[in-house]
Amino acid sequence: MCLRILLAFLVSWRIAIATEPQKNIVQGSGMTAIANSKHELLSPNNAAQTMQVPEGFQVTLFAGEPDVTQPIGLCIDDRGRIWVAENQSYPKHTSKPANDRIIILEDTNGDGQHDKRTVFFDKLNYVSGVEVGFGGVWVMSPPYFYFIPDRDGNDVPDAEPRVILDGFGNFANAHNMANGLAWGPDGWLYGTHGRTNWSTPGKPGTPKEKRRRLEGGVWRYHPIHDTWESYADGCTNPWGIDWDDYGQAFIPNTINPHLFHAIQGAFYEPSRNRVSSRYSYKRIETIADHLHFVGGKNVRAGIGSREELNIGGGHSHCGILVYLGDNWPESYRNTVFLHNTHGRRINNDALHRKGSGYTATHRKDFFISMDPWFMGVSFRTGPSGAVFVTDWSDTGECHSTRNTRKHTGRIFRISHGQPTHRPVNITKLDEKELVRLQLHRNDWFVRHARRVLQERSAAGNEMSGVHKALHEIFSKNPDITRKLRALWALHVTGGVDKKFLQAQLNHENEHIRAWTATLLCEGKNPPEPAIKTMQILATKGKSQLVRLHLASALQRIEPAKRWNLAGALIGRKEDANDQNLPLMYWYGIEPLIHEDLPRFVSLARITKIPLLRQFITRRVAEK
Repeated sequence: MCLRILLAFLVSWRIAIATEPQKNIVQGSGMTAIANSKHELLSPNNAAQTMQVPEGFQVTLFAGEPDVTQPIGLCIDDRGRIWVAENQSYPKHTSKPANDRIIILEDTNGDGQHDKRTVFFDKLNYVSGVEVGFGGVWVMSPPYFYFIPDRDGNDVPDAEPRVILDGFGNFANAHNMANGLAWGPDGWLYGTHGRTNWSTPGKPGTPKEKRRRLEGGVWRYHPIHDTWESYADGCTNPWGIDWDDYGQAFIPNTINPHLFHAIQGAFYEPSRNRVSSRYSYKRIETIADHLHFVGGKNVRAGIGSREELNIGGGHSHCGILVYLGDNWPESYRNTVFLHNTHGRRINNDALHRKGSGYTATHRKDFFISMDPWFMGVSFRTGPSGAVFVTDWSDTGECHSTRNTRKHTGRIFRISHGQPTHRPVNITKLDEKELVRLQLHRNDWFVRHARRVLQERSAAGNEMSGVHKALHEIFSKNPDITRKLRALWALHVTGGVDKKFLQAQLNHENEHIRAWTATLLCEGKNPPEPAIKTMQILATKGKSQLVRLHLASALQRIEPAKRWNLAGALIGRKEDANDQNLPLMYWYGIEPLIHEDLPRFVSLARITKIPLLRQFITRRVAEK
């Protein structure tokens, strides 16, 4: 998943150290770990037993080869079962069916290990992501995004995979491509996308001239409206996405700076001189206040050194988890976990509010593997609150080499103590129970219950009782995160109208105001009164977080209606030094040059943000 140019160096480096056995004591994480440089693969159980985790935690093997091989992605269904995407075809792309598989692993007796394995489908090629919901399985397999129906839930496909979208890039290299799938709080299915294999997604048969180029970053698909859109542009190769308790999204970057706040409509470093960002001029940077590598511009320089291991392990990261379960200690909640592939460990960053967004601070590395083949790719929290991680299990850079082995792969479970086994089936619950789950401490229950409510609403089920109960949570629960959960569930089930949302623009809490602005612009056609209220918020409001969401909303309002809101936002001089707002304002006003050139030029006179005057002048000069 990293840049192709690193491959030869990294493979040769690992071969070199394999010929000279040595042991290094690594203590920078707060845990003493032995970095064994021998290239001897540990057995699945031995690998689990030798992993270093904080006191009170334990790592157990959930599944290993031969039952699972080359696990590049996983998700958990409404029954708590693990669905695994196995990529056997890497690194060879082809549009023809191969032997990549989707398998289901189940722990029926609650001992923490799978005891049932089902092959759901085994004729895929280059699979890179999997998610379940809406009566089937969603699979990313560039150049295709598939849906495999299983309406009766018997784990047998009802039909051959249906191509939902085609045109996903797979032409440039083996790594940077569409990957990872996850349901967002707003009812969309999100995916991330590498920068090199740019895409032109569209429904099968869509002519070239009607396709929009996707340059990487974050994209999303709506299962009910059957539409896709770019959500955020940039990064080298983000692999995975997750949300915190407040619905803010975060993505990893597999190379260089490792963590970004995923803002709707944002453009991220690096630009790569792509068509999609020709006039972005400057891009939003990482929120991390640190790096996990010492090499500077030459990110390879410190690989394997004691110094680099002591600060986090290296420049390559994959997968992301914001822990929102109920098994781990409270101190880990709303913190970010990322696989560090060169360091064979899991990094842990703490999130802190900064201006309109966040900053991320390095915490003690959470997990270090003694297995020299360990290569973590994905995370998911399960119904017990324990976390499942996939191990690609190979010896080269990132999650793979040119694939020296096809027979290896593991899934580990990380728990604090012995978690309580919770047999579940969210689909069997009635609507009252699904609403009550919006208050559950473990966000696994919240997310699955919300999606099932969305499915039932889309199927035409009566939702009036659901809406009444959710409105009661929204109005009476004192916890803002529970109010947000109610708001999201109301939104995905059609329980709020624009009048209600417009009223919430004046809510006392900034998170409600921010999300309301976002939801009002979902259809890209907010009512005029709502736009006027947004303008008042932009002019007089105190929250930079709200203005960040207004800046995102600006891009989703037709250009002719943006002017007054844009003028109010760019008149806030206190936003001049914010890490996001000047750039987000620019991304929203730049298209106005095509609407009315003289009026666009006038924005340079009214803005209180020097950077915007510079950008407006430059853009006019380039017209």
